[in-house]
Amino acid sequence: MFGGINTKKESDSQHDFSIGKVWINITAQAVPLTIAQLVQLLYNIVDRIYIGHLPEVGSLALTGVGITFPITTLILAFANLFGTGGAPLFSIERGAKNEEKAKEIMGNVFTMILISSLIIMIFCYVLRVPMLYLFGASDETIIYAESYIHIYIFGVLFSMIVTGMNGFISSLGYPRIAMWTTIIGAVLNLILDPIFIFGFSMGVQGAALATVISQCVSAIWVMHFLIAGEANIKLKKSYMKLKFQTVTSVLGLGVSGFMQQATNCLVQIVCNVTLQTYGGDLYVGIMTIINSVREMATLPVTGISSGGQPVIGYNYGAEKPDRVKEGIRFMAITGIVYTAFMWLAIELFPTAFIRIFSNDAQTIELGAEALQIYFMGFVFMSLQFMGQSTFVGLGKAKRAVFFSILRKVIIVIPLTIFLPMFMGLGTNGVFIAEPVSNLVGGLACFITMYVTLYRKL
Repeated sequence: MFGGINTKKESDSQHDFSIGKVWINITAQAVPLTIAQLVQLLYNIVDRIYIGHLPEVGSLALTGVGITFPITTLILAFANLFGTGGAPLFSIERGAKNEEKAKEIMGNVFTMILISSLIIMIFCYVLRVPMLYLFGASDETIIYAESYIHIYIFGVLFSMIVTGMNGFISSLGYPRIAMWTTIIGAVLNLILDPIFIFGFSMGVQGAALATVISQCVSAIWVMHFLIAGEANIKLKKSYMKLKFQTVTSVLGLGVSGFMQQATNCLVQIVCNVTLQTYGGDLYVGIMTIINSVREMATLPVTGISSGGQPVIGYNYGAEKPDRVKEGIRFMAITGIVYTAFMWLAIELFPTAFIRIFSNDAQTIELGAEALQIYFMGFVFMSLQFMGQSTFVGLGKAKRAVFFSILRKVIIVIPLTIFLPMFMGLGTNGVFIAEPVSNLVGGLACFITMYVTLYRKL
């Protein structure tokens, strides 16, 4: 038993992904992971919901918290650099029965997380105010942005442990334990948020403090399981000494996950600055809401892709190409069907999604129109997810990195800067950039994966 949760192996197929139906293996991984990611998302979403409904200052406070997104996204980028680089390699080595190498990968990833979290915390704390102004803060919103981030920064280590190490629990075949990692923290956050924000009248500072405490508890859960849990591969000090070949392998594969989040960070900065220029604080706040809706809408797709990665990676290591292809097909079909449904729901009921975060009439009216534009062609985003997940799961890091850069840096950012200048598009030009990038980048990524990988397996 671990913390009251039974971690006993329920079936061989949970841990040996080369047996049983592939779609069942992926679903068994994806469902708990999706629930876990949903709960993880609640860390930030619940903060925004409470903050957006603060009396009198809700809109400005929500905009201020939105200004901090590039910093929190950058922290997530580094966690993904190690986590999404280490976990797929860990799965491949497990599939090939190289347990010593798997232990070395997990130990080295943990060491890299410890070192980088300290550097990031110091850097972000010292430069937080000029960074926030650079990211689009105004004199009216800087007070809320700084109040939130200067507390949030002290939870960097906890956040990176949860994001970077929880994937190893899933790769070991314990997706429900990985799910509980985020459930425990998010439930605690749900409880603490209203207490700190309203009960103690701490406002945005209360939201940040609740998040840090919750992430700390989740990090303790992860470390306790990896060190003292029932998994046959444990985190041990003897494997934490950095090995050059292991570090470069992890970074080489993890750079895709890093680039995905780092380019998200860059896009957020460009969007905030451009919207501040053409629409002011109101539109920066609307983009905060749209980003929140996007995070919720993409959750099942990321769950499917995250659940599929260890399965196709394991079978790739076990030299079972037919099972790899079956896994890719399942991820693609389910992703396309879901995103098509979600696209329709948002186009039909945009105001319902905006009202979750604000009851300001102007924000609801303008935000609903922006949301509909932003989500046009949402189905093509699933193609990007599935293509990149396959590249990462099979260890093809360079291709995954290229398509991360293509969609965000080469397509989205230039369009975000230049479209508002043409034909009087203004703020609408910022929102149009997203569907265009989904169409071009998604198709390019998926077709390349199909031609260069799927057909050759």
